[in-house]
Order: sequence, then structure tokens, then C-alpha cells
Amino acid sequence: MTEHVGHVEITEAAMDRLLGRLKGDVLTPDYPGYEEEVLGFNRIARHRPAVIVTALSSADVAAAVSFAGEQGLPVAVQATGHGIAAAAQGGVLISTRRMSAVSVDPVTRTAYAEAGAQWHQVIASAARHGLAPLNGSSPLVGVVGYTLGGGLGPLGRQYGFAADHVTCLEVVTADGNIRKVTRDQHGELFWALRGGKGNFGVVTGLWFALMPVRRLYGGGLYFPGEQAGQVLHAWRQWTPTVPEEMTSSVALLRLPDVPDVPEFLRGRLAAHVRIAFTGTAAQGERLVRPLRDAGTAIDDSVREMPYADVASIHQDPVHPLPYHERNIVLRELGSDAVEKLIRLAGPRSGCGDLMVELRHLGGALSRPPAVPNAVGVRDGAYTLSTLSRPGSPDTVLGPMEPWGDGRRYLNFLAGPDTADATADCYGAQTLARLTRVKTLYDPHNVFRLNHNIAPLA
Repeated sequence: MTEHVGHVEITEAAMDRLLGRLKGDVLTPDYPGYEEEVLGFNRIARHRPAVIVTALSSADVAAAVSFAGEQGLPVAVQATGHGIAAAAQGGVLISTRRMSAVSVDPVTRTAYAEAGAQWHQVIASAARHGLAPLNGSSPLVGVVGYTLGGGLGPLGRQYGFAADHVTCLEVVTADGNIRKVTRDQHGELFWALRGGKGNFGVVTGLWFALMPVRRLYGGGLYFPGEQAGQVLHAWRQWTPTVPEEMTSSVALLRLPDVPDVPEFLRGRLAAHVRIAFTGTAAQGERLVRPLRDAGTAIDDSVREMPYADVASIHQDPVHPLPYHERNIVLRELGSDAVEKLIRLAGPRSGCGDLMVELRHLGGALSRPPAVPNAVGVRDGAYTLSTLSRPGSPDTVLGPMEPWGDGRRYLNFLAGPDTADATADCYGAQTLARLTRVKTLYDPHNVFRLNHNIAPLA
């Protein structure tokens, strides 16, 4: 007997074999719970897989990958669904969100996170021991996907990318084997996974270092939209003067008039400077003074805070929504570039993007890690990224390309229109090496429903 699942024919015997190997469940399109399971945080696209496996363990992931290989089906993986690139139309979707274990070892200053863990879990667990992970701006993002894409967060200029501090990964490769991967075991795979994201297998567990950070001088300065130009110029002049302990960004926000948005930001343009400084509050006060003097703030939340409150700096959305995320890496940011950006996204531009953000790079982000990896944007000075509504064209990044270095940052790409941008995230030598690793570990491109690196033919 054959079961027709979407456009895929799968025998009942094959489905029974899969079910017999799982602790989790199997969902097909006519099964209760399927529609809820495919939903991720970013609703710009929706998976429509032939089969969903709700994995509870690495053994479940291995069974799902083996099943997909037997059936000749591609594999997609979803934990939180923030960075969706290619929706699974057919194929097997492995939902890892139930694999959410987190542990912290305060003696070795390391943490372990399963495939579906989110950053808020690690932040809270580490804070109890006066430690901090290299998390991103949103505590709801998945630990694994964020880290495999590089991981650029509020401590980046002092400590580098999150991928730089990974010590071990548990990975299910395309052959269905579960492997422990370190610098000494499967060294090329270890290099590729840290920066190449989900192209080489399903990472079911991640071990990484924590930083000795208990508190920050951090928060946000919000200025009215008509002062955006002077704020951007002040921030541009300020960033080359700050120490590596200071990580910052500035965003032009056009947020809707909805209850989730603070009332003073609803339905208006605002310039939001984001500050994360690990030095003392007195030092931070002196450093931030030029930014405070750049305009008349409508809100100022920059203060001494426990690291556990780090999410208050960026105030990222907490409820699912559909959005495109796009970016370029800038090699420089002179006054001419800022003037151009103001014309494109400032108060008289007609820009409709929800957010246009500049992030300051440099510092530890620009240095090679102790153990080399595939993260490909170390030469950039800033990232410029946009968050826009479904169907919105790029009206900002293209005109800013003259100041770009030709690269994009992988983690700031989301939406089907970004699926072909993967090659732009790496230099030619890095991409060639990633392709060789892909050919070795996934020669049939089983893991292709992502920002894909294709194997050699």
C-alpha cells in the first residue's frame, strides 16, 4: 500500500519503519497539529513538507535523515524559524524545538545547548554564575542556528563571533550517522559548520565558551525622526573613537501603531541608538555623552543593568510576523555614505522599511579566532541591514553598494528572496573550501532547503 503525502508517494511500510525508530511523532498534511508545527517566527514563508518529524533526541534526527535519504527527499530543519530562506515544499521537516535542554558548567565556563534551545535559556542559566553567552539581540532566537551562521551580538567587539567560541558539536550528517565534531575530530567539518550554517548536517548539540560578564552599561537612546540625520552623523564620528568593550548600533525605526510597540514609537520614524558597554557605568556615561548630546531624546534607557536584561537594549519583536531581512557589509562609512542613507531612509525619503540598521564591527570581530572557522565578514567595518514587509523591494541596500565590500552577513538574511545570496557571504577561497566539505559530507545535497552551498556535481 502506498500513501500519497502531498506530491510524494511513500509506502506504508516505510512510514511504519520510521515510526518504529522514533520517540517523537510523525505528522503529515492531514494530521492534527501539522499546520501549527510548520509555523516559525518569521511568517514570510511557510514550510509544506511531506513529512514532519517532531524530534526528541539525536537518535530521532538520525532516523529522520536516514528516512529522507531512503526516500530521496530533501531535509529542512526548524527550531524557531527566524531565518527561513527556502520553504520545504515536499521533503522532510525536522522540528527540533522540543530538544531544548541547556546546561552550564561554571568551573569550565562552558555551556551546552540542544538543537531547539533559545538564547534566553542560556542567558538565565549563565547569569546565575556571573557568566554570559555571546547571544544575539533577540533572546528568542535559537542558539544553534544563530551560532552556526556566525553569531553577531552585543558583546561582539570585545569577544568576537559566537562561532569563534564553539568547542564541540554533535551532528547528524547526510548518511544518518551521529558524529562528535571538534578541531581534532572531523576537523574540516568543524571548520565548515562554524559559519556555514545548516549545509553539512543537523546539529543536535553545541558546546561553547561563556564570558565573564555579569553586567553592562547599556540600553537605548531614542530620538525623533527629524533628528535622524544629526544622530547618524554623530554616531558615525563616534564609533572610531570607542574601545572594544563598546558594541553599538543605530536603527531607523518605522514601527506600526500596534499594542506590542511602545506608544512613543508607534506610527512614526525614530532613530534608536543601541549601547552595550562592559566597562564601568562612569566610563560608559562619559563615552555615551556625545550621543546624548546629538539631539533631544524622547526616551533614554541606557543604564547599569545585569546582563540578564540584555534583551532590553534592542527591544526586538517578541511575537511572530512576516518580514524580509537583507543586508550588505560596508567597508567604510564616511559622511557621504551617511548623507546617502539619510536620503534613502530618512524622514523625507518615503522609505517603508520597518528597520534600517547600522552595526559597528571591528575589534575582536575583525580578528581571526584561535581555531579558524568559515565566518566570512571579518574585514567589514559595519553591517547595513533592513527589515521590510512582505513584497517590499530593496530600496536602500542597492544604492548603498558603492560603500560595500561585496559581502553579506549570513545571519541577517531571511526570506525566499535571499536564498541565492549565500555565495556573497564568503570570499572565493572560503566558498571553495566549503564546497569541498559539502561534497564530502552531503554529496547529494540532502540539506538544501536553506541558504545553500551546493556540492560539486
